[in-house]
Amino acid sequence: MQFTETEIVVAGAGPGGYAAAFYAADKGKKVILVEQESRLGGVCLNRGCIPSKALLQATGLIRESQEATHQGISFDPPRISIDQMRAWKDSILQKLGQGISGLAKQRGVEVWLGRGHFEDSQTLRVETPEGQKFIRYQQAVVAVGSKPAMPKVFDLGNPRIMTSDEALEIEDVPENLLIVGGGYIGMELGTVYAALGSKVVLVEAADTILAAADQDLIQPVLRQARKNFKELRAKTKVQNMATKGKTIQVTMEVEGESRVEHYDKVLISIGRVPRAEDLGLENTRVELDAKGYIKVDPQQRTADPRIYAIGDIVGGAMLAHKAAKEARIAIEVITGESSAFKDIVMPAVVFTNPEIAWCGLTESEAKSKGLDFKVSRFPWTASGRALCFQRPDGITKLIVDPESERILGVGICGHHAGDMISEGVLAIEMGATAKDLAESVHPHPTLSETIMECAEAYYGFSTHAYSKRYL
Repeated sequence: MQFTETEIVVAGAGPGGYAAAFYAADKGKKVILVEQESRLGGVCLNRGCIPSKALLQATGLIRESQEATHQGISFDPPRISIDQMRAWKDSILQKLGQGISGLAKQRGVEVWLGRGHFEDSQTLRVETPEGQKFIRYQQAVVAVGSKPAMPKVFDLGNPRIMTSDEALEIEDVPENLLIVGGGYIGMELGTVYAALGSKVVLVEAADTILAAADQDLIQPVLRQARKNFKELRAKTKVQNMATKGKTIQVTMEVEGESRVEHYDKVLISIGRVPRAEDLGLENTRVELDAKGYIKVDPQQRTADPRIYAIGDIVGGAMLAHKAAKEARIAIEVITGESSAFKDIVMPAVVFTNPEIAWCGLTESEAKSKGLDFKVSRFPWTASGRALCFQRPDGITKLIVDPESERILGVGICGHHAGDMISEGVLAIEMGATAKDLAESVHPHPTLSETIMECAEAYYGFSTHAYSKRYL
C-alpha cells in the first residue's frame, strides 16, 4: 500500500473546503484537496447559491419587463427558451469551476477527484477513476457539506417529486407546482417558477413563511408572493403523496381540514441534512450529534485531534460565507494562531422578491432575550432611488441599545438588500453607534442612504421621514 504524504488534506471542495485549502497553501502548507465531483465548488456553486441566483436574475427580467409599462415602456410578452436559459446558467457554473481549479494550480494545491473515506485518524482512502489511492496526513479538514432532506414518506422514486437539486435543472415548467416548505429555498425557487409561468402553491407547516426573519421584513415579500404565486398556505401539513397517472396526488391538512389535490410536480424544500454517511468517520475519534452533524468546538476541532470540520457538516446556519469563515478559523488554529468561531456577526440573505437581509440581533431575538432595545425604521417610500427602481416596498431597520446607542442588529427588506447588509455587519463588528451611521455621509440618491436616514430617524431628525425622537 503506497501513501502520499501531505500536511493537510481537505475533504470536500465547496466554499468552505476550497477556502480552507487555499488559505492553508497561502500559509505555506502542503495541501491535497479531495472532491468526488468533476467540478469544484460544492453544492453552493453547482446546485445551490450560484445557479439559483442566476435563475432569479434571468426570471427577474420577466417581472421588470412587465412593470416597465408604468414607466411608459412596453414590451411584447417574453419568449422563453428553457434550454438556452439552462445553458446560460451552466456556462456560469463552468466558468466559476474553472476559476477555482485555476486558483488551486496557482497555489500549488493538489486536487484529487474521487470519494474520500477515512481508514483511520491519519489516513484517507480516495476512490478515484484510476483506482484506490491513500493519503497520509498530519491534519484533515472535513467539508463535505449537506444534501436536501427527503422524508421516506415522500420518496416515491418518481421524478415528478423534486428536491432543489432537480428543480435547479429546470427540465420543464410544470403547469401546477406544489412547494413543500416555506424557507428561503422554497421561496426563492417558487419565485423562479412563478415567473416562468407555473401556478405555484407553497405550503408551510409552521405558523408563518420565512420564520427566521422579523415579521415586518417579510411582509413585502409575502405581498409580492401572493400576487405571483397561486397560493401561500401556512399551518399546512403534507401527510401523504402518491403517483396518480401523470400527476402527484397530495393529501394535506390545512388548519385541521383534510384536502386531496393533484400537481404536475412537487418540490420538497424542508431543509438539508449532513453528508456524514460512508465517510469512515467511525474509524476515527470524530463524534456525531443526534442529527448526524459532526461535533466541533469553537476552534472547529472535532473529538479527534487530527481532524477538523467546517461548513454544513457541522450544522448551524447553512451558509457558504459561514463555511468560508470557519475554514479560516480551522486553518489559523492548525497553523498555531489564536482563533475561534465566537461573537461572529453572520449576515443572512434571502434572494426573494424583494430581497431580505439581516445581521446581528433580530427584533424577535432581542425580545426573547429580554433585552432593553429600541427599533428605528425607515420606509423606502421616502427613498427617491427606490421609487426610481419602482420598488418603494422596502424597509430598513436598526436594533439599537438605548444606553450605549450601539447597533445590535440591522434588517433590510428591499431591492438589493443582500448587497447592502455588509454595512450593517461592519457597524456591529466595529461597535458603531447609531450616531456613527447617521453622521457618515452616504451618496444621494442611493438605496444605501436608507441606512443613514434610519440612524437619523433614531434621533428624530431624518430629512425624508418624520420619526419619534428616542432621546
